[in-house]
Formats: sequence, structure tokens, C-alpha cells
Amino acid sequence: MNKFKLYRLLRKNTNLSYKRSPAFEQNKWAKVLIYMGGGLFVLYLILYGGIIAMTADGEAGRMISMMPIILLIDFFLRFIFQTTPGMMVKPYILQPISRYTAIECFLVSEHLSSYNLLWLAMFIPYSMIILIAGAGFWAVLLELIASLLMIMLNSQIYLFFRTLINRSVLWMIPALAFYALPFSPLLVNHKNSAISKLIDTYAAIGASWYFVPALILIIVGLFYANRAFQFKYVYEEISKSKERALKHVSQFRFLERFGLIGEYLKIELKSNLRNKTMRSRCIMSLTLIVVFSLLVAYTPMYDNELMQNFWCVYCFAIYGVTALIKIMGQEGNYIDLLMTHKENIIALLKAKFWFYSLILVIPFLIMLPAVFTGKFTLLMLFAYMLLTSGFLHFIIFQLAVYNKQTLPLQQKMTAKGNFENGMQIVIEMVALFGPILIMGLGYLLMGLTYTYIMMCVIGLAFIVTHPLWIRNIYNRMMMRRYENMEGFHATRQ
Repeated sequence: MNKFKLYRLLRKNTNLSYKRSPAFEQNKWAKVLIYMGGGLFVLYLILYGGIIAMTADGEAGRMISMMPIILLIDFFLRFIFQTTPGMMVKPYILQPISRYTAIECFLVSEHLSSYNLLWLAMFIPYSMIILIAGAGFWAVLLELIASLLMIMLNSQIYLFFRTLINRSVLWMIPALAFYALPFSPLLVNHKNSAISKLIDTYAAIGASWYFVPALILIIVGLFYANRAFQFKYVYEEISKSKERALKHVSQFRFLERFGLIGEYLKIELKSNLRNKTMRSRCIMSLTLIVVFSLLVAYTPMYDNELMQNFWCVYCFAIYGVTALIKIMGQEGNYIDLLMTHKENIIALLKAKFWFYSLILVIPFLIMLPAVFTGKFTLLMLFAYMLLTSGFLHFIIFQLAVYNKQTLPLQQKMTAKGNFENGMQIVIEMVALFGPILIMGLGYLLMGLTYTYIMMCVIGLAFIVTHPLWIRNIYNRMMMRRYENMEGFHATRQ
């Protein structure tokens, strides 16, 4: 069997694996929303392609000069749409084929993925407009090919950094530094003339004859580098060659006074400190909290009153949204033990509620000095902290009823994706936009001060009544317990 036939077979197997997944039926709702989102994304790309073409004055090269910004946006979008090939490669590691062949085939598929081709919705309208405006045909064709090649190159760069980020979230710093390099000349001179000169320089590089061959050589080089890189870490994870013995066991004895809830608080703390998946998610979320909090509180970037309130919501909400979006996913690894004692899960949910509420002290303390400088008010910080702890957690905790995909505690490269059903997506959308809607309506109807008071009242109401709505969640979980347990069992690694 040649590599082309093997590639077709692997593609067929990948498609069949999705259809055979126990989550396939519930994915149909997600697929509808993804297609709708994809359609809107295409419309935006067409619009921005036209806008960039209007600024090009009938000359090729403007799209290439904008690629540093486009590639940075593309890098973050790939966290949603693209995964490392480790999970797909895992079943073929012990098959009687070359150990690199499966990875090669999946890397090729990343170059030809529908997501990469989606960017043509921006490049083709841009090319047509500047061609009509008088640009040369060959110059336009060269820029179109170069733009698409740069997107393909970005997929390889993303795979390289994503593999490292999966091992340690600190690799996000060099990744961002890499994408910031094209803008580094502006640190020396950030005047408008310097920006125009930088754009013209990148446009000239993109229009040169050697640019496309250079891109092809870099793509080929990164392809073979990624081939070895991906296999190394996939094999290391499967063979558990890097597992280290635990040297110290933290007791957290101060939590024993809270009884069973205290024991589950210990589990939550230890899981976030020890388990690779949860630790990476925790570090990533806390890093974003610190960055956003510092930007909002200590820079003039968001001096507008509405923007300050908009970002302040997410400074408090981001950790709960990212960490609780898969609530009960890690417990899916030992869900049978939780079901052996009546109302165990009530204590577990209460422990999670208090743990993720106490985490809100971090953004509160970070932004507290801005209160003393007059940028924020103490009432504003309390309003967003209480609304997040009460109302937002009430919304997100509803996912505990519907989540039935086990979240691996250690695997990153070879972990399966967790798919959503329609109800999960509705709850997530309400969690994302609900606080903003409350703040916006209150601002229009009552003004900010009374809105903050209303948010405090709403948040406190949900905090005080949390035993009631947690018990309601528990009762609904018990009605679906056999369906959920079957899903947890089927999706364990």
C-alpha cells in the first residue's frame, strides 16, 4: 500500500471514528451551530478582504503587509478549530506501518484542511478587487498563493507551539513573543510614518520573486521537524516514560473541619495542583485573569466606562467559565465511586461552588489598588464578584446535568475531544452573555450605581440559595444517571 492509499484509508477511519462515537448524535446540534458560525466567519472574511483591497490603491502587496496581524488572529482561532494529531495517531502506533507514516498523513491533512481553505474567502475577493483596480495579474496571483502558503505555514507553527503548550503553559510566552516579532520595529519608533514604512517593507518582501519558494522551503522543513516532534511526545505520553514519583503529599488538614465538603475541597485543590490537564487549564486561566486585570486597571487602553465594565466581567468570570465548562468531566474517571453513597455529589458540587467562588478573590485583589486611584469603585468590584459567584456559577453548574464526557486527568497529546450537545451550548452561551446583558440593561434603565446594587442583590440571592439549586441539579442528575454513567464509561481513555 502506497502512502496515498494509506492517507485515504486513514481519512476514512477518522471519519468513521467520529460517526461511531457515542457522542455522534448529540454532536448534530453543535454541528448546526458550527456551520452557522462558519457562515458568519466567511462573511466577515469577505468584508475584511474588501476593506483591505480598498486601502491597497490598486497595487499588490497590501494583504502580505497585513499578514502579521492575520496570522496572530489565526493562531488563537486554531485553539478552537485545530488539535494536535496525537489523538488520531494513537491507534496506529503499534500497527505494522512506518512509525512516522500515520503522523505524516495527518500533517498533510492539516495543510489541506477546510479551515485553511476558509481563508480564501478573504484572499480571493481582495485579489479580484485589486485586479480590477489595475494590479498586474501575475503579481496578484503571486500574492494569493503566498497568502495561502502563509496560512499553511501557520498551521505548522501552531502545531509546534501547541505541542509545547500542552506540556507547559509557560510556552505561551515564547509563542506570543514569536508573533510579536514583526511588530518589534515599532517599539523603537511608533509614529505613523514608521508604521507606513513597515507596511511598505512587508509589501515589498511579499512582492519579491523569492518569497513563495522561501515559504515552500520553510513549510517542508517545519513539516519534517513536526513529524519527529509529534511522534516523540506522543510516544512519550503513551509509554509513560516521563512519569515521576510523587515526593510530597499535601494534607490540607485545615479543611477537615468542613467534613465531607472539606474532603472534596482537598480533591479539587490536589487535582488542580497535580493533574496535568487541570493544572494547565488552571495556570492558563489565572494568567489570563492577571493580564486582563492589569490591562483594565492600570493602562489607559480601556478608559471608556462601558469597556471597563465589559472587561471587568470577564476578569472575574474567565476562570469559572474555562474550568467549569467541563464540570463533572474529571469526576467521570471515578463516577462509580461517587454513586456508591447517597448525596455524595451534593457535597461535591458544594465544594466546587465554594472553591471557584473563593478564586474570585484573586482578580478582586489585583484590581483593588485601582479603586484607590479612582479608576474603579469598591461597589463595582463587589458587584461583579458577587454576580459571578452567584448568578454565573448557577448557570454554569447546570452543565453538570448534561456533561457525560470523561476528561482525561493526565493525557494532553492523545486525549479525545469532548463534544457538546445543543443544551450544553445554550447554557454556555447564556453564561457568556448573561452578565453582559444584565449590566447593559441596568446601565440603560437605571444608571451604573443602581445597576451595581442590583447585581449585588442578584448575586447574593443565588449565593444564599445555593443549597436549593444545587439540590435541584442533583435531583436532575439522578434522573439521567444511567445515561450519563454510560457516557462517562464510553469516553474513558
